Amino acid sequence: MELKDRVVVVTGAAKGIGFALAERFVAEGARGVALVDLVAADVEAAADRLGPAALGLAADVSDEAAVADVVARASEALGPIDLFASNAGIGTGAGIEASNEAWQQIWDVNVMAHVYAARAVLPSMLERGEGYLLNTASAAGLLSQIDDAPYSVTKHAAVALAEWLAITYGDQGITVSCLCPQGVRTDMLMGAEGTTGADTVIAQGVIEPEDVAAAVVAGLADGRFLILPHPEVATYLQRKATDPDRWLAGMRRLQQRIIASQ
Repeated sequence: MELKDRVVVVTGAAKGIGFALAERFVAEGARGVALVDLVAADVEAAADRLGPAALGLAADVSDEAAVADVVARASEALGPIDLFASNAGIGTGAGIEASNEAWQQIWDVNVMAHVYAARAVLPSMLERGEGYLLNTASAAGLLSQIDDAPYSVTKHAAVALAEWLAITYGDQGITVSCLCPQGVRTDMLMGAEGTTGADTVIAQGVIEPEDVAAAVVAGLADGRFLILPHPEVATYLQRKATDPDRWLAGMRRLQQRIIASQ
């Protein structure tokens, strides 16, 4: 997909990867970009930074009615949605001992928000015979995330959902991409409260949100399913598939390095 004259929705767009995506989509000539995030003041300020092509909408993406309302408001203001970038995500920094409430919250944000987005936009896209879903997962969804069991589990689920959507709707004009970055310089990586920060130990591979946005634009142009801003993730995934026992042993060694550094 080329972004020129397209209508796009980006969730988790007040900062980080989401804002970088919205900014790049505007730069690519999108007709309208709806930025969606939890806090109204933050997302409205982000939209103001991007100019008249941007629209700021506050919503909790873990609430299906709120996601449906976002799609309705964005469609009314900007026109039919061509691309829905379901990007919002959270971490816990916890293992299996995380509370049931924490498990449910991260499931709702990291998985169900993608489900709600697809439910909301697919009817119009299918009727028009075209549309694009971009779901942000993580390299953790292909590999794993040390020190955050709920994050790892839900990101795996996000990848599985994107695969299912691509299989189910790919012959009906719907293209699906799954964005799986590794370390990106965001609040989540840098260890903000309530997020996962284990990757800061191996931060030499950290890239900027703008680098992710550039990879996304290239991936959308190619219609590529897996968008990997860190190309080495493809190698890690191949090693995992070829020899999972050796890969698990390597992950345990990485875990010990992280523990030793703390």
